[in-house]
Amino acid sequence: MSKYITTPIYYVNGEAHIGHAYTTFIADTMTRYEKLKGEDAYFLTGTDEHGQKIEESAAKNGKPTQEFANEISASFKNLWDEFEISYDKFIRTTDEDHKKGVQKAFEVMYAKGDIYKDFYEGHYCVSCETFFPETQLVDGEFCPDCGRSTSIVKEESYFFKLSKYEPALLKYYTDNPDFILPRSRANEVINFVKGGLRDLSVTRTSFSWGVKMPESMNDDKHVMYVWLDALMNYITALGYGKDDANMRYWPASTQFVGKDILRFHAIYWPAFLMSLDLPLPEHIGAHGWWTRDGEKMSKSKGNVISPKQVADAYGVENLRYFMLREVPFGQDGDFSQRAFIDRINSELSNDLGNLLNRIIGMSGKYSDFEIDSVDVLKYHTKEIEAMNIVLDSLDSFMKNMQTHRYLEELWKLFAIGNKAIEEHAPWVKMKEDRKDEALATVALVANILAKAAVMLHPVMPRTTNTIADALHFKIDHDSYKDLILEKNLLELFNIKVVPPLFPRVEEPLMPEAPKAMPDDKPNDQMKEDLKAKREDDNLIEIGQFFETSLKVGIVVEAEEVPKSKKLLKLQVDIGEDKPRQVIAGIKEFYSAESLLNTQVCVVANLKPAKLMGMLSEGMLLAAKDEDGLCLIRPEKPKKAGTPIG
Repeated sequence: MSKYITTPIYYVNGEAHIGHAYTTFIADTMTRYEKLKGEDAYFLTGTDEHGQKIEESAAKNGKPTQEFANEISASFKNLWDEFEISYDKFIRTTDEDHKKGVQKAFEVMYAKGDIYKDFYEGHYCVSCETFFPETQLVDGEFCPDCGRSTSIVKEESYFFKLSKYEPALLKYYTDNPDFILPRSRANEVINFVKGGLRDLSVTRTSFSWGVKMPESMNDDKHVMYVWLDALMNYITALGYGKDDANMRYWPASTQFVGKDILRFHAIYWPAFLMSLDLPLPEHIGAHGWWTRDGEKMSKSKGNVISPKQVADAYGVENLRYFMLREVPFGQDGDFSQRAFIDRINSELSNDLGNLLNRIIGMSGKYSDFEIDSVDVLKYHTKEIEAMNIVLDSLDSFMKNMQTHRYLEELWKLFAIGNKAIEEHAPWVKMKEDRKDEALATVALVANILAKAAVMLHPVMPRTTNTIADALHFKIDHDSYKDLILEKNLLELFNIKVVPPLFPRVEEPLMPEAPKAMPDDKPNDQMKEDLKAKREDDNLIEIGQFFETSLKVGIVVEAEEVPKSKKLLKLQVDIGEDKPRQVIAGIKEFYSAESLLNTQVCVVANLKPAKLMGMLSEGMLLAAKDEDGLCLIRPEKPKKAGTPIG
């Protein structure tokens, strides 16, 4: 069975940042994993190069638009090549084959009656390349997505009948509950569709940097709207629109996107595919955003992270591991050098690297570097059984895109290996003239490392190839089948001495993010400047506000937290698959019984935190003054999960 895995195509109005790297790493990991299992996997990435924003950015930089797009696109491709990303095709929307495929799709939709011409007058956001009805604007002017000012545009346009596909989309979401992953993201899409879909403007006449209309339309003044153009890349990359199109990889198995473009991929894209009579992707995987040291990254703050800078300082393999281990897929992640260094030193250096060093040292001392698995099962049945339980659990985590859980579980193997060395103490066995037992323990750990290296390979291919070379085997589908599926052990070999895989990092290797306060004592003028800056910093853009997800919730369970004077443990339904647990410090003002089946307002996208050892997955909105505290509640009952804003 073939597997088709895609990243979004990255917009060429700036160079790659850490979020682009994360999307690419997880898609690359998934592709390598499928190929390791013997699947015929195809991996697509690339760049999105059309639209008014690109045209304007090129003009600001004093360059022809195509030249500007070429430079930025090349910077992405060069970075992925430097990172050894295993893509099968790097597509550009300025490729001629892509343009022809988009024109073909337009003709098919038009012939089907799904595209018609009319006039459009509405508020347009250049930054988002999106029209918004006035009812969605903030203060009647500002974009609800990015907070920037919109402008009123009136022009002739071709429209796609998006409203026609509203029932079909809702049915598809119901029939395919894993279409949008994680499932917690599906409700926001479903609620948006239930709110009513408007037909979508798919051409523009006010700029020229886009795919031209098909010749059959005889309408040269229009160019394709960027989202119709961009989304088609996933099938034009497979040859859609060509007479000899090879679409054997379609439908895609997994399409990875950031949560900010989920709507386009989970609503517009499947509607386009329905219009083209093509099957829909199996999964749309939406990941969260990355912050730096708890703060949103922005150019003005000077805290945007360059993935190349991090890779140059710490190594690309370490960066891959950290990003895939640090955050549950779908949630926002935070990049902290201290957290990064802790994972390098603790998990990579101590747990993995040191384990390899130990068996190299012991085998050199006890057996002239020769390792033989002949007695492993005789002396280590318990460890082998524990190892196999871990290995058998891994596939489900990767299938659900939970790389953090996959790696967390995988790391249990190194714990088994280190524990075996401590418990069986080969150095003691050697002194007691029980050499066969000592060497069996060394061989056990060598096998644990070999099997772990196979399963770690999709995440850290360079590192695991080094481990495999030291253990005298090659990581490929054959070794996966032999060591993982058939549970065989390594044959007699001589281990190779290799330098430490993960040298410890004692100090940060990159400059820290700029601090709000200077280190030296400010003079009076500096104090005034800093005060003014702090006051200004308290103001946020509308886009920042919309990053907070506020939802109506219903308290379905409530109980007091033992030994706590302030805390209640609540289970709150916010329209997801299961209720959220919220630990709220409101016991002085509300009893648990009084909250049952009442409605509350929940901050739904807070990073989970532990209070008194219990996980809290949200926060309730409340107001407090000298008269006490009261919860903020809807004026009238609303459905669980209803967005607030």
